[in-house]
Amino acid sequence: VISFSTKENLLTTNNSTMKLLLNALTFLAVAGPSFAFTTSSKFGVVNRSESGTKLLARKPFISGNWKLNPQTRDEAIALGQEIAASITPDTPDIDIALFVPYVFIESTMNAVDGKLMVGAEGVSPESQGAFTGAVSCSMVKSIGVQWALAGHSERRTLFGETDEEINGQCLKLIEDGMSVMLCIGETLAEYEQDLAGAVCAVQLKKGLAGITKEQMARVAVAYEPVWAIGTGKVATPEVAQSVHAKCRAIIADMYDQEVADATRVLYGGSVSPESVDALMSQPDIDGGLVGGASLDSAKFGRIINFKPV
Repeated sequence: VISFSTKENLLTTNNSTMKLLLNALTFLAVAGPSFAFTTSSKFGVVNRSESGTKLLARKPFISGNWKLNPQTRDEAIALGQEIAASITPDTPDIDIALFVPYVFIESTMNAVDGKLMVGAEGVSPESQGAFTGAVSCSMVKSIGVQWALAGHSERRTLFGETDEEINGQCLKLIEDGMSVMLCIGETLAEYEQDLAGAVCAVQLKKGLAGITKEQMARVAVAYEPVWAIGTGKVATPEVAQSVHAKCRAIIADMYDQEVADATRVLYGGSVSPESVDALMSQPDIDGGLVGGASLDSAKFGRIINFKPV
């Protein structure tokens, strides 16, 4: 609250100073007292203000997908500890997560000691019953998991998961109060036929079917060109940016521009220490879903501590 104790205080202030002061008071009255502060939700959306206009900034999200690795609990603990040690006061203000095999989730959580999130590589859309080998949302949530992957290309191609099954996983995660990283992306043949945008549109629209505008706060998208996963090939930053921009436009069409601007779209095509800085400099690339490099603490540590060019 700003006040002046006497009328004389105002009269003794020169005209130019008074004009600036009155302008500032008028702005505060219109914009509200919170305009100058930054607040962050646990889902990664940050409200910022610039030149009196409220802008939506997306908090970067660097995540690792261990897949069918490592081979033992002791190795998982050691790797988790080494990765956690790479997070220092100089690390950028970002969200960090590791998606690990079910049997290593609790051990990895203990190893990282709260310095980053630990998620599941996938879940079943079923809650309980005769589904041998399945793991439900409530099971992983009961041990502290808040994030899970859905739609990874290996689940689509090797395990035959359909868009409808992937949508079921997304819906169940949201229903159970968790968050989902929906993976989408095209094959090399589809990319060469300039179908990347069309493939992503189909996978986004089918994967997000039934998810409301409000629930999108619990969704991140990972664009992973299938031809770049595990091959060492990386789409140039410009190519990746163009597809990410298309994905954001699709989300805007499905919902609105506000949702599109708030949704984080990560790149998931063999991100490396050599490629991360240029990728993270692109306006529509909000992070990375890292495969092989997340199994090397030195490489993943460098990716976490990226330096946009």
